[in-house]
Amino acid sequence: MDFSPIIAPLWTTVSWLIPLMLVIGLLQTPWAKGYIGELVVRLIARIKLDQHTYRRLHNVTLNTPDGTTQIDHVFLSPYGIFVLETKNMRGWIFGSEKQAQWTQKLYQRSFKFQNPLRQNYKHLKALEATLGVNPEHLHSLISFVGGSTFKTAMPANVTQGIGFIRYIQSFQQLVFSATEVDALLHTLQTGRRAPTLATHREHVQNLKRRSDPTAERLCPKCGSALLIRTVKSGAKAGQQFWGCSGFPKCRTMQSF
Repeated sequence: MDFSPIIAPLWTTVSWLIPLMLVIGLLQTPWAKGYIGELVVRLIARIKLDQHTYRRLHNVTLNTPDGTTQIDHVFLSPYGIFVLETKNMRGWIFGSEKQAQWTQKLYQRSFKFQNPLRQNYKHLKALEATLGVNPEHLHSLISFVGGSTFKTAMPANVTQGIGFIRYIQSFQQLVFSATEVDALLHTLQTGRRAPTLATHREHVQNLKRRSDPTAERLCPKCGSALLIRTVKSGAKAGQQFWGCSGFPKCRTMQSF
């Protein structure tokens, strides 16, 4: 009996179904979600922000005393420098400015993630060191894309969708001349790490090393060694944290 009339249609279906499933699986990875979120922000910014007024760089990797830091988007303008961190997330988002971790609730499951404002703080400090600008002219900005819903009150610089455009455009006081913006852009272009796969891999390794409690850490502010210290009194007595060995001259602290 000839089964080819049956097998041929099945094989045709399988031949496109398997690649489709692989693509769907790839799109669910954290890397793909992050990349898609950054592309969405790039597209919105390209449409909504004048490219001559708001000069932009994306995927900026800078050297830091403890390795590297990677910034999603930097917008340089006469009204200040806007440092944008993208979060491509769904579900309900709970958090506040001072919480170390925020919560994503999706399909009755909860997931913790680092407060993006704290994450972006390191980006601001790296840019401040690279550009030598007044920190008052650096503005932290978080953009959630992907259809998430805020379930707690968020600061004005934590936005959804095109909200980051409104926040950027709300700054109308001139702080840099056009010449200064050009100079800052040039400094950042020459001071950044090359946007290559090798740079990305090195940055990932730095992240893994920093998450290893046994690895040596350096203070991102002064470059001294970070030491494990213990809170001796108060509500947090007994908790451990990373403290700068340069204390009291340097009071940098990081959660353990």
